[in-house]
Amino acid sequence: MKTLLTTIACTMLLAACHKPAPTESVESLLANPERLKEVRAQCKADHDKMGDALCNRASEATRRRFMGSGTPYTPAPPAAPALAPKD
Repeated sequence: MKTLLTTIACTMLLAACHKPAPTESVESLLANPERLKEVRAQCKADHDKMGDALCNRASEATRRRFMGSGTPYTPAPPAAPALAPKD
């Protein structure tokens, strides 16, 4: 029983020491263009290692940098045709 508790305690201690990978948000990548460039290069080199989530965030940050605020184009409504005068 004591061995089991020791094993569980050691396992939990090792799990607590694991440093989680930093999470990059789209906004943080937008604020740091150099980091965005690094992440895009790493995704291009080894997409499987980087993971879909991070590569998708880098793609979204790149799209936002290119497209801006994303305000859609709304053209003016077509002009009404002039009425032809009657003879």
